[in-house]
Amino acid sequence: RHLAPDVEWHTSHPINTLSGRDAVVTQYLAPLHAAFPDLERRTDLFFAGHWAGEIVGGAGYWVTCTGHWLGTFRADWLGIPATGEPATLRFGEFYRIEDGRIAEARILLDIVDLARQAGRPLLPPSSGLEILVPGPRPHDGLLFGATNPEHGAESLRRMLAMATGLGKFDGTDLKTMGMENHWHRDMMWYGPCGIGSMRGVDGFQRHHQSPFLHAFPDRRGGNHRARFAEGPFVASTGWPSVHATHAGDYLGVPATGKPISMRVMDHWRCEDGLLTENWVMIDLPELLLHMGVDVMARLQD
Repeated sequence: RHLAPDVEWHTSHPINTLSGRDAVVTQYLAPLHAAFPDLERRTDLFFAGHWAGEIVGGAGYWVTCTGHWLGTFRADWLGIPATGEPATLRFGEFYRIEDGRIAEARILLDIVDLARQAGRPLLPPSSGLEILVPGPRPHDGLLFGATNPEHGAESLRRMLAMATGLGKFDGTDLKTMGMENHWHRDMMWYGPCGIGSMRGVDGFQRHHQSPFLHAFPDRRGGNHRARFAEGPFVASTGWPSVHATHAGDYLGVPATGKPISMRVMDHWRCEDGLLTENWVMIDLPELLLHMGVDVMARLQD
């Protein structure tokens, strides 16, 4: 009822791309439910919008969700050994809707964090906090009713102003981006396991921006597959949405000089004209493949 017969399902490495409803059921949903027989879905953000598709296509109406799967880890999944104990799996999802069905899905899962919970760390400890990432502070992330279109438009303008600031980096001083003009003093940035979560612009720069720019000084973004806003929330994803050269050590991997790309998705919350929270998903196992490292193979050690 929910998936188009020829649905295109793009998700994290090592699952990657599945084509057609049967493949989604047999290679994505069934193994997940087999690993977590009592699986529960805990959704923190749910909103929608229209994307014109002017960059790399994807025109149409999109629905996005973030949150966690929760269940007892009863059977191995993707090579991660079952623990027999409760575990959480963080998700970020984008769905493009055609004729009342899902025609395209873009989904990132924090597989690295699930492996950490299973006692099989794939990456060095995060620079930021390794926490169960919360939903929005006001607990208002499920937008099932009507919202004011102008509210969403203003939220999108605020995020785009911040993104413009990112492009003003002079290559040396992080302050040239003017992030203090766009983020609340007590903002929270929730990254994937391997990077972690952090508070305030100083924490954001110390734990994420500085290591990231050291590793990828020539990073280029903007390949959006979907980007829209509703109410105080903004969402964006693109695969790949970042291209760069691996010029410095990152996540324990020395510089290789290789070109890399990233699967990324962001969700932001705005309040009183400032960005206050940012939920960020990056497919780190897929990124490290570009750097010559197969972290999923570490599960076989």
